[in-house]
Amino acid sequence: MVSSEGLCGSQPPIAAPVTQYGVTKPISMAGPTAADIQRSRDLEKFLVQAGLYESKEEASKREEVLGQIQEIVTNWVKQLTRLRGYTDQMVEDAKALIFTFGSYRLGVHGPGSDIDTLCVGPSYVSREEDFFFVLHNILAEREEVTELQPVPDAHVPVMRFKFNGIPIDLLYASISHLVVPHDLDISDISVLYSVDEPTVRSLNGCRVADQILKLVPNVEHFRTTLRCLKFWAKRRGVYSNVTGFLGGVNWALLVARICQLYPNAAPSMLVSRFFRVFTQWRWPNPVMLCAIDEDRLGFSVWDPRKNPRDRTHHMPIITPAYPCMNSSYNVSTSTLRVMMEQFQYGNNVCEKIELNKAKWSALFDPYLFFQSYTNYLQVDILAADADDLRSWKGWVESRLRQLTLMIERDTYGKLQCHPYPQDYVDASKPCAHCAFFMGLQRKHGEIVQEGQQFDIRGSIDEFRHSINMYMFWKPGMEIYVSHVRRKQLPAYVYPDGCKRSRNLHLTPEQPSYNMSRNNGVAYQAESGEKCLKRKKDPDGEDSEQSRLDKRRSPDRNQSVSPEIISCKLGSTCTGCSTSDLDEMNRFAEVNTSSNSSGISSCSHEDIGNESTAGGSEGSNVGDDNPSSSQSDSSDDLKSSVEDDHADQNKVFQDGLLKDLEPKTVVGVVLKSMNGVVDSESVQNPVIRFVFEILIDFFFCVPCAMFFFILLSFGVSFVVALYNRLSLASTA
Repeated sequence: MVSSEGLCGSQPPIAAPVTQYGVTKPISMAGPTAADIQRSRDLEKFLVQAGLYESKEEASKREEVLGQIQEIVTNWVKQLTRLRGYTDQMVEDAKALIFTFGSYRLGVHGPGSDIDTLCVGPSYVSREEDFFFVLHNILAEREEVTELQPVPDAHVPVMRFKFNGIPIDLLYASISHLVVPHDLDISDISVLYSVDEPTVRSLNGCRVADQILKLVPNVEHFRTTLRCLKFWAKRRGVYSNVTGFLGGVNWALLVARICQLYPNAAPSMLVSRFFRVFTQWRWPNPVMLCAIDEDRLGFSVWDPRKNPRDRTHHMPIITPAYPCMNSSYNVSTSTLRVMMEQFQYGNNVCEKIELNKAKWSALFDPYLFFQSYTNYLQVDILAADADDLRSWKGWVESRLRQLTLMIERDTYGKLQCHPYPQDYVDASKPCAHCAFFMGLQRKHGEIVQEGQQFDIRGSIDEFRHSINMYMFWKPGMEIYVSHVRRKQLPAYVYPDGCKRSRNLHLTPEQPSYNMSRNNGVAYQAESGEKCLKRKKDPDGEDSEQSRLDKRRSPDRNQSVSPEIISCKLGSTCTGCSTSDLDEMNRFAEVNTSSNSSGISSCSHEDIGNESTAGGSEGSNVGDDNPSSSQSDSSDDLKSSVEDDHADQNKVFQDGLLKDLEPKTVVGVVLKSMNGVVDSESVQNPVIRFVFEILIDFFFCVPCAMFFFILLSFGVSFVVALYNRLSLASTA
């Protein structure tokens, strides 16, 4: 455990000469004030009380487990060397080395966290047969090993298990050596010679961790800040790489960049500057700790000029080790929007803390996900037993990000999704079960047209087909997708098992019309499908007051059980029926009669502008504006960050933005406080309406005058011709 005395001494550090860390100059070289030092002590005290540091007993147990795994893999390689007919000397020299990376290597792991490990073996020991078959069987026979789960088809192939209760993620890399040297330097680029890309990705975990520790000015301050922000991300529901948010390495790279921009700052100051900088960061400008290493061994590196796929990345966070890659390619438009909202929330709280108007505990208030939206997708996962559920859930969870992308694509981005990374378990079900939830809302600023609906049945069907590709499917593995409203959420998603009040507090960022728009909807079942339409009063007009009253006093008896989309892959578990997935009410028999019915549509009125992420909690912080009390003004910071972006773009030379697609260029130039760039939302509907009227006027009036003139000439011509003919006939 890191002591507070070692972290924040009584004397502020002496300002060092201006040194450039990373690709740009620091924003500020200022050291901490006495208030910063005290806030840092309070922050670390809070982290200790939150149980984020492991005990000495657990630390020693982890070291023992790593030693035992080292012994197992060494004997495994010796056994394979003997079976392949190598000499006795080769068998004696044969070995495999265990390296750690991730949170354990960076020194920010906590009690119960897993250990990311890498096994480096000789060239003749393969991953497919030897690692995932021979070593898997060896581990399966050990009584210390439990919950063994191989994932050979992952982007980075991994074998997960628990060894004496310690979670282990074990990767394998076969390097081009017959004998692995005991002093192997994994940071040396020579380990990448003659290896495939999965091996490079496996090796880069350790190589990136080593580079991060080398590129930060103060390792202890970096560790405290990273430990704080990882805890914050988990509490706010934005810590999950597989779901489309950010994982451990992403947060480490972002924190390391802030440490480079403020090399002499204390942890409390680094946390505050983290939120201030990244609320103003103009994505998709990349975050980089060092210049991107050029292509030396033929591996692809992140470069939007050469790789069209790199131009589609929304939040590039580039790894510092060759080959440099975007570690956050899973981020989508929806998840970026959610993270930017949470960054803004963190920035507001930190401003309160610096004004002594809030304590550190306010920063870590849990995100009230189930009070932030009106509509949700519920993904229920069932299996015959716990072991099957573990592998089945991992597969489905890895595909949830694709469901988000499918819905965004099929609705042209007008329906936004918020996948929540936490899974929930219904202990009352007789078979193994868990569920994931996804919040749904209409895109802010989208013009609503009467009768327009979101039809996402095709997205659900495509998601079902991707789930069907699971090669390790077993009988009993099933998945159900249902559309539920907030009042239909199951009780097990709440900590105390009871549904909470739905009253939400409006924040300055949340439009006041959200409350009335979201509640002017109702379910109407027709032909087994669900249509969501605007509810009106008998006189045909919306009654805003009645809708507000109904929101304050919801009628539980009128709830409609969710309609199930069946993605059934096998026989139903004993004792589990479709009705187990619904809340029992007076409409249950109607809506659960057909498992094959899909989510028919979601109207614009129903999927309205829900409360913004974190909005209900943000009001608890206060409504003051503390920006004027900051030591360095926001304008100075903004210009510094913009200069930082301009300098970073030089890494890709001046032609980068010209080579990007037009939509990406717009994303670079435009910036909104909510973090979501949208050219349509920038336009004011009132201004646009007036502009259209003016256009119609200037175009229609001249046309009318032209036709009037033509008509006048025509009438005059006909009259003159008639008179001439009359005179001629008279003569």
